[in-house]
Amino acid sequence: MTDELDPPVRDLADIPAVEVISRAAVMLMSSAAEKLGLAEETPNSGANVDLDEARRVITALAGLVTASVEYLGPHAGPIREGLQALQRAFREASSVPDAPGAGPGEKYTGPVH
Repeated sequence: MTDELDPPVRDLADIPAVEVISRAAVMLMSSAAEKLGLAEETPNSGANVDLDEARRVITALAGLVTASVEYLGPHAGPIREGLQALQRAFREASSVPDAPGAGPGEKYTGPVH
């Protein structure tokens, strides 16, 4: 009976590459937002900030976006904007900001101001 209620499982081979890439980008964005303390609406959201982890995730996102931008079509703009917003949020959260071009993912995207 529960099989009738479960959504059908899609084979990865049937999912278009743009969808796989977009989903991966959204997952990385969500992770970065969590690690920057942006995802929580609580007064103590800063207690969960992990800039080292955020740097890693943002850099991975920048590499993915840079390598796949030609395949993203209309999704490229919003994903790039999300990446830049996370890079700016990282810079604002850092007590000692990185030099221009040295922030997370900036070796792939160029300096973010």
